[in-house]
Amino acid sequence: MKASCAMLSTLPLTAGVTLLIVLLMFGTAFAVGKGRHRYSIRAPARSGHPAFGRLYRVQVNTLEWAVMTLPCLWICAAYVNDAVAAGLGGVWLVGRVGYAVGYAREPALRAKGFTVGALAFGALGLAAGGGVLWNLLGY
Repeated sequence: MKASCAMLSTLPLTAGVTLLIVLLMFGTAFAVGKGRHRYSIRAPARSGHPAFGRLYRVQVNTLEWAVMTLPCLWICAAYVNDAVAAGLGGVWLVGRVGYAVGYAREPALRAKGFTVGALAFGALGLAAGGGVLWNLLGY
């Protein structure tokens, strides 16, 4: 246990970005709960008022992408660099916030944020994969 904690303590930037991603996921869940109340959508319903539908899609889509992004973030931090991982994770986070705010207002406004997040995810995945491969090759 101590060895893994020691390794994690050398990655404070990635840990901070991870906490911000968790905060984003909490925020989207909170927005859905608030939307259920505002638009009288009783659980387990997932549709009703279009504004609620957008909030729900933001939450689900953010969770889908976070499940893929978080492992890449930590693999990149462990095999490449804490600052690189945190920087790319921060860009992903900014993109996802832009996606969430845009989509909640108007579906057409989600594209810029989605693109920024998708590109950051791709860069994280490539960096993580490259770092693992580099390590496997003994470099």
